[in-house]
Amino acid sequence: MYTLTQFDYDQAGKMQFVAETNWISVIKSTYYIGLDGISLPLYFLSMVITVLVMIYSWNHIPSPGNPKAFLMLMLVLQTGMAGTFIAQDLILFFVFFELVLLPMYFMIGVWGGENRQYASLKFFLYTMFGSALMLVAFLALFFKTGAESFAIPYLVENGGAIAKNTQVWIFAGMFIGFAVKVPMFPFHTWLPDAHTQAPTQGSVILAAILLKLGTYGFMRIAIPILPDAAVEWAPWIGLLAVIGIIYGALGCLAQSDMKRLIAFSSVAHMGFVMLGISTLTSFGMNAAVFGMVAHGLITGMLFFVAGSVKERYHTLEISRLSGLLKQVPKLGWILGFCAMASLGLPGLAGFWGEFPAILSAYNPAPGLSEEIFRVYMVIAALGTVFAAAYLLWLYQRTAFGEPNPEFSSHGNGHGHGDDHDEIHDVNAFEWIAWAPLLVAIVLFGVMPNLMFKIIDPAVATIVSGIGG
Repeated sequence: MYTLTQFDYDQAGKMQFVAETNWISVIKSTYYIGLDGISLPLYFLSMVITVLVMIYSWNHIPSPGNPKAFLMLMLVLQTGMAGTFIAQDLILFFVFFELVLLPMYFMIGVWGGENRQYASLKFFLYTMFGSALMLVAFLALFFKTGAESFAIPYLVENGGAIAKNTQVWIFAGMFIGFAVKVPMFPFHTWLPDAHTQAPTQGSVILAAILLKLGTYGFMRIAIPILPDAAVEWAPWIGLLAVIGIIYGALGCLAQSDMKRLIAFSSVAHMGFVMLGISTLTSFGMNAAVFGMVAHGLITGMLFFVAGSVKERYHTLEISRLSGLLKQVPKLGWILGFCAMASLGLPGLAGFWGEFPAILSAYNPAPGLSEEIFRVYMVIAALGTVFAAAYLLWLYQRTAFGEPNPEFSSHGNGHGHGDDHDEIHDVNAFEWIAWAPLLVAIVLFGVMPNLMFKIIDPAVATIVSGIGG
């Protein structure tokens, strides 16, 4: 809260709260942190989500018990996430970026579902593979800019002087490191497995914040430091983004598990964010940052709901769930609200992440082919139709109709304690954890400028470097 009240919103384009001291002088790495209009919303989102997940965990610690270890991992995770958004030095950024990996690995591997070992290992190996290439790219940057400093502002000033061909190769290394984290098609296959097996808390944090580390990396590091390479790569990033949008949506239509469906929807939604970034315009990047925050609020909320459904019904098979609106009406309404927000209904936060991102592709930055990006725009717009299809289909099958007799409150209660406390509606801890997210989804939907006016000056700083 202190940062929110002390942040100078008229100077959102400049770095604030800057702290810089010597750290590892042997490799010329400094402890250099700061916040601007792009990192502030994400930094704050990571704090809010962590606090709400903690509240939710109060009576939802997954078995096997040991709440101490579980909450400890959450705090380490929060440190890594917040650190990534404020790091202004590549080595520091890399340390925080990697710090997130271990707690998530243990969260999935210890508290996850039946296939947790497979899912956690896949998550770990994919991310390590991406990070290894990213580190090589960072080192190449360091040596190509005269081996003076790893500080991001220094590299932004000097990165443009690197030969274009070299830039393109260095960008490739970063691209893979960040794309695995986003995850962009075709590096996305770890995501549905990780989400499906992770405990609810892990899924919420993974969807709401961890995926943003990749998109943030593109905007903070890859594009401003290597402007020429960014222009070369942009059409390809845009192509993979629109493939991700359509592929994610079709993947959703094929799912029978509620959590897997929400996980595939993340691939599609992050496609819109990457499409906005690939236009290299301030309009597109504004949409991308807004999209990151909106996706964090909405998809985090969807995973919360899925976790609570699982806790009550002990299944997430869409075909077995029905009649939520009759049996647990409040939970059913919240699911409906989140589905509408996720498909980009105007008046809710999801709209301002998707619609401007699609629109920005009509007019990409100078040096990018307008024809190609306009084709992307049409494909992305079709993606929103698919999004409506899979979300409404999910909602129709789970919330409407009569409750499934096997879960009727007069059944044998599945042997899980008394019948009457078997399936209950939203409880107090869930309300406290969810209310801020639900309010934020409406607030940013009705007043998007609350966020855009903070993001815009910082984005303008980045785009001015590309000549966009």
